[in-house]
Amino acid sequence: MTDRAVAVVRAGALTTVQDLGRTGHAHLGVPRSGALDPGAARLVNRLVGNPEGAAVLETTVDGCAVRPRCAVTVAVGGAPCSVTVDGRPAAWGTAVRVGPGAVLEVGAAVRGLRSYVGFGGGVAVEPVLGSRSTDLLSGLGPAPLADGTVLPLGEESSARGPVDAPPWPGPPDELVLRVRLGPRDDWFTGAALRTLATRAYRVSSSTNRIGLRTEGPPLERAVPGELPSEGMVLGSVQVPPDGRPVVFLADHPTTGGYPVIAVVRERDLAAAAQAVPGTVVRFVPG
Repeated sequence: MTDRAVAVVRAGALTTVQDLGRTGHAHLGVPRSGALDPGAARLVNRLVGNPEGAAVLETTVDGCAVRPRCAVTVAVGGAPCSVTVDGRPAAWGTAVRVGPGAVLEVGAAVRGLRSYVGFGGGVAVEPVLGSRSTDLLSGLGPAPLADGTVLPLGEESSARGPVDAPPWPGPPDELVLRVRLGPRDDWFTGAALRTLATRAYRVSSSTNRIGLRTEGPPLERAVPGELPSEGMVLGSVQVPPDGRPVVFLADHPTTGGYPVIAVVRERDLAAAAQAVPGTVVRFVPG
């Protein structure tokens, strides 16, 4: 076992390959995709000496287990979790050397939802439209991992210096999303706009990589009827017929026909990626 690859022993609930996404293709109907918590993905890459945009594994809720076929430097970050190598405890949030044939087990998230696994050299699956990211909506990129999947690894850099990075902030106890109203806020009543700005929502259990769904008071429409399908951007707060806001995340569609009442500032979306169901959500216009 000397080839540069890693075999999946346990795929977990949902583990995908992600980098920083495929930008510049929205006009073709292709969303950005990429790591939902890009800061965590960048950090594990720096820990193993990769460029920040190298492809990593993004796990969801219950982690994964992999067996490298070569010696490789690995770092696990994002949602805190247990890390073991052949059953022996290993460090979370720092670089760990894993020998060929050893099993790296990434445990269930203790807090938050998504952990990230970086390998020296990066996951070297074939890029599609300039990115190695799995896009669950369009089907672009590699399929979500399954037991037995083998992933190629790139060549590991020997120049790994100290990492200058602040501690990972951790998942939020309360998710505060700063928004700019529009472009379709005029489709809603004044009372709906006040509700959005003052009432609390909660993260729904139906949240996924496409969108963060909320539970809470419905937003009343001022304009009835249908809206012609129009372009959607990352962070759009779309309001479907049930009136509960949906925040579009990395795998969102590029067009949609429900009105967008506001758009979340992009820097707040990483926290949304780690907000567990039931987390209080507040929308703050401004």
